[in-house]
Amino acid sequence: MRQGSVQIVHADVITPRGRISDGAVTVKDGVITYVGSTAGAPAETSDSVEVVDAQGGLVLPGFIDVHVHGGMLHDFSDPGQEAFDAITKLHCSQGTTSMLATTMTLPKPVIEQVLQEVHRYINNGMPYAKLAGVHLEGPFISPKWPGAQNPAHIVPPNAEWIEAWEERYPGLIKQVTFAPEREGAHDLIRFLRKKGIVAAAGHTDATYEEMMAAVEVGLHHAVHTFNAMTPLHHRKPGVAGAILSSPAISGEIIADGIHVHKAGIQLLASVKKNHNLILITDAMSATGLGDGEYKLGDLPVVVKDRVCTLRDSEGTLAGSTLTMIRGFRHLVREIGLSVEEASEAASLNPAKLIRIDHLTGSVETGKLGDLLLLDRDLELQHVWVEGRKFKG
Repeated sequence: MRQGSVQIVHADVITPRGRISDGAVTVKDGVITYVGSTAGAPAETSDSVEVVDAQGGLVLPGFIDVHVHGGMLHDFSDPGQEAFDAITKLHCSQGTTSMLATTMTLPKPVIEQVLQEVHRYINNGMPYAKLAGVHLEGPFISPKWPGAQNPAHIVPPNAEWIEAWEERYPGLIKQVTFAPEREGAHDLIRFLRKKGIVAAAGHTDATYEEMMAAVEVGLHHAVHTFNAMTPLHHRKPGVAGAILSSPAISGEIIADGIHVHKAGIQLLASVKKNHNLILITDAMSATGLGDGEYKLGDLPVVVKDRVCTLRDSEGTLAGSTLTMIRGFRHLVREIGLSVEEASEAASLNPAKLIRIDHLTGSVETGKLGDLLLLDRDLELQHVWVEGRKFKG
């Protein structure tokens, strides 16, 4: 896979140590070999190295989406080569270079099929965005907060299921989302912690006290903050209050202007400063397409003006049609984050969360050449995955 070689010059390069003006990045055989000034960059004369003049644009690390269900009519819960190619191709075109194939609350045999197919896809090579593993969103969630998950498939937390899957596919499961207040949750958290798998609260009816008790045994992440969880109240802080007040909990955010009010995102961003703000899309099968009727898992969804809802009396939000580049721009333009802060939330922080930051998530020598070139208006110009330019 590591065959791409490229040199980008005359760019503002966003690195963990700050912005390099009139900077350059060189990638050889898929790995970054130089990050510095354009003046100091090694001259590349080989025909195998593509030289790109950024003309003052921005070079960022590729986006990493740890919570994404699908796109282009396909869903990770209906697995296979065609579906995975369609989903990863779409999101790669929008700046995502790594992602977690995210499931729904589904019957156990269906989840096992997803794990099998993702394992096969990873081992057979991935032509577009890379699948870094699987995020199991459910089935261990609260029946009181199913959101757009099918309540018929909800079961109590079961560490034995995860143990068996981890034994069969070591390292494949990167994140498990569950309701930490349910019986068996603490045993699950302890196992996840032992294996280095992200233990995430979501679709939960937990009290503040139950959340903090879960943190004590190893819970350290929360999915789509403010959505499908007990809200903040000044006498009952709930799950939202636990996320906002505890540095131990990193928080995902769907920055689409639909799921969370601008003030809510600003509040979350103001308290999540230590690599614990995570931009996600929660994108469903309608992503990349227009208004119409679609499915999320096995539930029907209506999309109108980018708003995805179930066909129920409450109009329950059902995922999104967000892409990472749109979410990134929303963080900068609407929320007021700097490019550097938004890049952290979209790349480095998720890489740290799922423990792949030694490979990707930042522009540094020795890391994979997963790079983006944006113009000054934050419009995406080029995407490279391990130095190979994406071609749609």
